[in-house]
This record gives sequence, structure tokens and C-alpha cells, in this order.
Amino acid sequence: MKLESNATPATATVTGSRKDRMRKRRKRNAFVRFVRRLFIALCLIGTAAAVWAFFTPSGTQFRYLVADTLITTQHRHWAKYVIGEEELKRRVEAYNHRFEEMGQEEDLHEIAPVPEVEHKELVEIKPVSGNGYKGYLMIVNDPTKIRIVVPNRVGMGEKVSSMVSRTGAIAGVNAGGFADPEWKGNGFKPIGLVIANGKIYYNGLGSKKKVQIVGIDRNGKMVAGNYTLDEMEEMGVKEAVSFSPRIIVNGKGLVKNADDGWGIAPRTVMGQREDGAIMFLVIDGRQTHSVGANLYDCQQVMLDNGAVIAANLDGGSSTVLVKDNEIVNSPASKYGERYLPTAFLVFDDPDAVDVPNIWEGLDPSKIDPGKKIKR
Repeated sequence: MKLESNATPATATVTGSRKDRMRKRRKRNAFVRFVRRLFIALCLIGTAAAVWAFFTPSGTQFRYLVADTLITTQHRHWAKYVIGEEELKRRVEAYNHRFEEMGQEEDLHEIAPVPEVEHKELVEIKPVSGNGYKGYLMIVNDPTKIRIVVPNRVGMGEKVSSMVSRTGAIAGVNAGGFADPEWKGNGFKPIGLVIANGKIYYNGLGSKKKVQIVGIDRNGKMVAGNYTLDEMEEMGVKEAVSFSPRIIVNGKGLVKNADDGWGIAPRTVMGQREDGAIMFLVIDGRQTHSVGANLYDCQQVMLDNGAVIAANLDGGSSTVLVKDNEIVNSPASKYGERYLPTAFLVFDDPDAVDVPNIWEGLDPSKIDPGKKIKR
């Protein structure tokens, strides 16, 4: 005898719907439990991270590293969320004071006379790398072949690659700093002083009697430190820009350790060996292939390569190295090269180079560094 089921199609449908609802409810409850557990886990991790960051020596060290790194970027104000606004002000003041101190010691280094016959290439470039950074060291074997070059158009800076191409230079790097409101400056208003071919091209010192400079004297000896205009004239400074700090003097490093290295960033550093060769260190940063370096890293690279004096130049998004009309490194700016007021360029015949003073007759106090220029 054949037995027939009591369930009608409608009853089976209702039963199936109930099972679907129960299945969905179980999934929803499981998801809610997962989210709740994840939230609790994140809270525990966040609490543990906060305890580590604010109540342990290693955590405090990490917070200051992050803050110092932010200070070197266009998001300097973010550092207050890491160490507090008052501590940020204190930190910046402490660095400024320390940088001033690092420029005070008398520089006693001497260089060998440039030989009349030199079999080395005028410019050599070699890659350098370290923990988290990559870059290049450009060696200029005759320091007297280096000149400061400035833009050729009133109202805006110029890319280093453009300066190299325009003047027929062999190579070049970015040099001094400039007023850069909200990191949108036109690159035309230098900070401090610009000296080219022994003449003052730009004087934005105001009432300041001393200024930190980085440059070269008439004999090719590198000059870096805190000096007055009279002292610079007596020293025979020929090419110079304002920037700091000096990180090596008389063959010894002035940056004590990585904690005093002013954060991680793209860097440009200038140094000199006893044989007179000038070295430009360019470190990429804020990129996957190279996060950047602190000043202690740069100091050690320069010492390892024989520097007896070295000083920091403008870095960050300005850092660039150009050789044979090609950009060698990878600038950090998302727009590529920045427009800058000064560059150290290398020439076969620097005396034949004409560098007009683009700031002649201008009042530094009336130059608008944030004026938008069509490019």
C-alpha cells in the first residue's frame, strides 16, 4: 500500500521559509558576535598600544620619532596630536637652539691644493643605502667647479633640472631653503642669505647679525656654520646659502644618536673630504623603496666616506640630484621636481657662467612667497 505525505505544497513552503529565516538569523547573530569580539579586541589592542606609547620608554621614543618626522613635512601641525601642542613648540625650539649650538665651534679643517693634473672624473656618483633608505652620493673632485645658480625669472623659482639644462651644467642638487606657506610657495623667496660668485644676491637677514650658511670659499674650501657678514667677507665666502644644521666639524659628528636626528625624511647634505672633494648626499624618502633617513644616518654616511665637515641642506620634497640632464633620484613631491630659489651646480668652466641677480632691486619684505604663478 502506498502512503501519502500529510504535507501540502503550501505547508512545505512555510517550513522552508522558517528554516531560511532561522539560518539568516543565525548568520546575523554570528556576524554580530564577530563584530562585538573584534571591537573588544581592537579596544584591548588600542589600550595596550596607548599604554605602551605613553607609559614606556620605547613608546615615548617612538612618539617623538613620529612627531619629528611630521615636523619636517607640510603636516607639521599634526605632531601636536602625537606629543601635544606645548610639547611640539618646545620640541621645535629645542631643535632650533641645538642647531645654533652645532654651528658655533670653530672649523679648523684644511684641504689639499687641487692638483693641476687630475685623472679622476670631475663628477662621480655612487648609490648608498641603509636601514630603510636609499640614495646617492655625488662626489665633485674639484671643489672650485661648483657655483650657486638662481632662477632666471622674477616671481618664481626654477627646477634644478631646468637650471642644469639652461646653464650647460654637468650636474646639480638643490641648495637653500625658502619661504613656503602651506607648502604651496612659488620658490622665489629664499630664507636668509644667498651669495653667488662672491656677491650677496639676496639678504633676508633683517636685524639678525649671524646666520647659518653652507657654501664654499674662493679656494674651494667648504664653509658651514654660524657667521656674520663681516666674517664671511673675511673668510672669502664665494658661494653660499642659508641652512642648518652643520652635522660634522673638524672630522667629528655632532648628532649624538638617531633620537637627535630630526625625524625621517628625504635629505640633501653637503660635505668635504681632506683632499678637497665635495660630496653631496641625496636620500630618497616618503616612498616604498626608501622611507627616508635622519640626520644621524646622513652623518654616518658622510663620515664613512671621509667627510671632515658636513651640513644639512634643504630636504623633503626639494631633494633632487640631476646629472647629464637626467634626474638621478626619485623626488618625494607628487608633482615631481619643486621650483626652488637656489642650486649647487657643477661646471667644466664655472668662470664662463653668467648668473644674473634676479633679486637685484627687490625688497625682500615685499616678495610674496605664496603668490600663484602660472607655470
